[in-house]
Amino acid sequence: MSDLSSLPIATTADLDQLRKKIRGWQRDGQRVGFVPTMGALHEGHLSLIKLAQERGSRVVASIFVNPAQFAPHEDFDAYPRTLRDDAAKLANADCDMLYAPLASDLYPDGFATELKLGGAAQGLETDFRPHFFAGVAIVVAKLFNRVQPDLAVFGEKDYQQLLVIKQMVRDLDLPISIIPGPTLRERDGLALSSRNAYLSTKEREIAAGLHEILTGFARDLANGTDWETAQGKALAKAASAFDRVDYIEARCAATLAPLPAGPVDRPARVLAAVWLGKTRLIDNLAVG
Repeated sequence: MSDLSSLPIATTADLDQLRKKIRGWQRDGQRVGFVPTMGALHEGHLSLIKLAQERGSRVVASIFVNPAQFAPHEDFDAYPRTLRDDAAKLANADCDMLYAPLASDLYPDGFATELKLGGAAQGLETDFRPHFFAGVAIVVAKLFNRVQPDLAVFGEKDYQQLLVIKQMVRDLDLPISIIPGPTLRERDGLALSSRNAYLSTKEREIAAGLHEILTGFARDLANGTDWETAQGKALAKAASAFDRVDYIEARCAATLAPLPAGPVDRPARVLAAVWLGKTRLIDNLAVG
């Protein structure tokens, strides 16, 4: 890890220093907002910082590439690590503090605790990455315990993750408000993602089609087409455009439970995960 004292934002990997600073702010009556990230920051992340600033007096961001949410065959080693550049972006966004713990801090020798998840964690991502939400939940729970913020902001791009975190906070009675941040997109509709950097020039052109497919899917549902027909149409388009489709589905927006047969009769969300080469893209849209 880089020398943290040389970064352009107040940065620590030390839990005592982190808590001392945050408790000082809270004793002074200031609310603390928290934005957990894995780094490789882009404008989507910075929009979450801005949203936290609008809701809280002080903002702490964390950068930690969490090994617990990667399977052995996934891109943990290749995931971009750009701490100095990320710190500069946070400083320019007037973020108050960066927390950059080590893996040995969060997962010391002998660490053996797991969280079992149901509800919103069932299906979709879990069908293809069964390890994922357990890894996300344990690291977020640990970060929440360390930072002890008043509120935390999560992006709607990872919609299922957002609902899983909301459920965990509700079920464990954590005194934290979870604020959703709207998905930021490129001009052609592609959702901003750190993994977009993996795309070749040709793949980048194709990738924008995912938003177009989801837009048509959501429009068909809003116009009264039964979800089975609309979903089949969207799936066929995705299968012809991308190398592989993990899922493209319509679900209840509040719980991600499957929808009853026929036209959509409640707030719904369309969600997709597809592959272009070695890059996995996810996206989602509200219906109506």
